[in-house]
Amino acid sequence: MAGFALSLRHFMTMNIMRKPLFFLCLILTAGTLFAKDANRSVGIQAGFVQPTYRLNSPTIFGESQSHTDARTMNGFKLGLVYDENLIAGFGFSLGINYSFAAGQTAWTDYGYEPTGKMTLLSTIDYRSQYRYHQGEVFVDWQYKFEIAQRTFLMLYTGPTLQVASYKADDHYRNKDGSELNMSVKHESYAAEQDAYIRPLNVTWGVGAGFQFDRYFIRGGYDFGIMNPYKEITFNALRQDGDDRWTRGRLDQWQVKVGVYLWQQHD
Repeated sequence: MAGFALSLRHFMTMNIMRKPLFFLCLILTAGTLFAKDANRSVGIQAGFVQPTYRLNSPTIFGESQSHTDARTMNGFKLGLVYDENLIAGFGFSLGINYSFAAGQTAWTDYGYEPTGKMTLLSTIDYRSQYRYHQGEVFVDWQYKFEIAQRTFLMLYTGPTLQVASYKADDHYRNKDGSELNMSVKHESYAAEQDAYIRPLNVTWGVGAGFQFDRYFIRGGYDFGIMNPYKEITFNALRQDGDDRWTRGRLDQWQVKVGVYLWQQHD
């Protein structure tokens, strides 16, 4: 009898513990199914963007022959966004954005004299500066769930089609920092690359966001899924006898804040 009483008490205790958990799950499920988010919304967004061109090639004779290069730029992004909630928090977001970004390398030993002759004791430093303009169209599949009244968390993923214009310029100075007027310049690796970058690119992004009423913030990372470099060899790019093909990708970080200017509830 004592064993039966203990078992009955244990069963009742477990049932009492399960009830709050059951009701919590029920509330969360109901909140997701009947969340009063707008079915359709149109808004504007703006924020920070950090595109990075990543040039890479297979290594043949050690790391020095790999021709790796990453050009990171910082800038801003602004655009229009349309959201639609289809069912139970699942929906999509699409829109258009414009981005501008810029960056530069540190001053580095040039390796050439003003006449263009290669030397191990160069008196010249150089650096490259980049400018980047981009227009894009994105489509994201997203899931929103309500965590409080008019407050949502969201997850999203989807492709982006980008059309970009990229330009690199080289600047020179003497080792002491004084200005330098060079009559003959050896074109550097950095400045040459802009002629060999395709204007079209496709990325796949993942991210998360937060929304309160009409205001939202989204942040994520876009992974390049196509080679942004034209089909040339490193020999054409650097004149170094290397016949491997160029390859790489264009990635970007982004964080945007925005507001919905128009919303419709069914």
